[in-house]
Amino acid sequence: MTYAATTDIRPTPHGPRPPVPPPTVPTMPTSPHSAPTVPGPPCDGVRPAPLGSAGRARDPRAGTADHPGAGHPDAGGEPARPAHGDRPAAAREAARRVSGAGGGEGGGGGPARVLIAADKFKGSLTAVRVAEHLTVGLCAAAPGVRVAAVPVADGGDGTVEAAVAAGFERRAVRVTGPLGAPVDAAYALRGASAVVEMAEASGMRHLPDGTFAPLTATTYGTGELLRAALDAGARDIVLGVGGSATTDGGAGMLTTLGARLRDARGRPIGPGGGALRHLATADLSGLDARLAATAVTLASDVDNPLTGPQGAAAVYGPQKGAGAADVAALEAALTHYAQVLEGAVGPRAAAHVHAPGAGAAGGVGYGALVGLGAEFRPGIEVLLDVLGFAAELARADLVITGEGSLDAQTLRGKAPAGVAAAAWERGVPVVAVCGRLALDAAALRQAGLRRAYALTTLEPDPARCVAEAGLLLERLAARVAADFLT
Repeated sequence: MTYAATTDIRPTPHGPRPPVPPPTVPTMPTSPHSAPTVPGPPCDGVRPAPLGSAGRARDPRAGTADHPGAGHPDAGGEPARPAHGDRPAAAREAARRVSGAGGGEGGGGGPARVLIAADKFKGSLTAVRVAEHLTVGLCAAAPGVRVAAVPVADGGDGTVEAAVAAGFERRAVRVTGPLGAPVDAAYALRGASAVVEMAEASGMRHLPDGTFAPLTATTYGTGELLRAALDAGARDIVLGVGGSATTDGGAGMLTTLGARLRDARGRPIGPGGGALRHLATADLSGLDARLAATAVTLASDVDNPLTGPQGAAAVYGPQKGAGAADVAALEAALTHYAQVLEGAVGPRAAAHVHAPGAGAAGGVGYGALVGLGAEFRPGIEVLLDVLGFAAELARADLVITGEGSLDAQTLRGKAPAGVAAAAWERGVPVVAVCGRLALDAAALRQAGLRRAYALTTLEPDPARCVAEAGLLLERLAARVAADFLT
């Protein structure tokens, strides 16, 4: 989406200011390959005091009091070559366009084009709202800039919202939550393509505060979402997994779709991973016949196996309230589950135990690989394709990505790392914004990030960072503009 700000906004360097209306959000497009655009001049009506010398490119490594240089925690410097190859000439050209695009005497042939491709700031702002606040700050500080936004996700929370922002239709469904009670959920649909987010049905967000159900939480509702997508005509489904409350190996999901999982007395087993220890027989022949003609992509930001020290129970069980005894019980139950499925469908069930992504979302990845014939791909890679990121990247001079916390997990397939890798391939410089920064300058460079800007450099109180994230992001955007656009 491309925004045109319509208010006179003057970010102040210190203290709160009156609320700023969000920029106008355009109508979503019908094209499957491009983000929405708004015609007309960018940032109309915005006339703030400039943050930097007009007509002269600012060296982003030269710090000032409000715009730290290379020695500051925000600094990244020139990025090292990430894993996807070196594009030095293209990178230098993109940097030249950015540094000369501020509109002054030294300008380089038209306004800079900035692409915002940030994930959510969990607990404070959705990816869409992150893009809106960054747009306000950029347009205030650099009125000539053109801003496009492709809110991104990596398969977890916010995946459906990102698809809707890219032009998919939101479809509401009432499904079974992780505890068995009905919950409101949604998936995204465009033509015969659907994006299903597991967390919408089986996510931690559906658990009451302080309540966990590591042994009994079910993925039944995820299966209901998939069935609703099939009913709507979807034959190309992205199943985004992450943020789950479950560790049932996808058994609930498969049961919804027609699998018969029985105990020794021929009765259906109960919900949750703990019940898998009672599994005696599995029959997948009753799975929805439409799945045979449906391409299912398993999109996840983790590649853990189903079992073992790096498996679903050992690594993620404690995050879902599992104590040591629960983890041991779940590990044994998942191991038994895989053995029973091997007897039902053959060696491929055993082979998928250690496949990348099998342990994602409490083993729902395993259920999707074995039962749905899914193909695993890194979540951010899938979503960038679905959201039309490449088309917007081709027009960008600078990319801004980010998420709530930039840390070691970011480097293991999270959205900002995927965005940076894709931009590097095209030689487009990338900076990141975040709530909390736990990566040093060397790690940022290795990830292909030229600079990272953290809310905590403006507000050290974490609670206030969460409560005032939007306004703080606008101030960070002004820093980005001062460093790269003016």
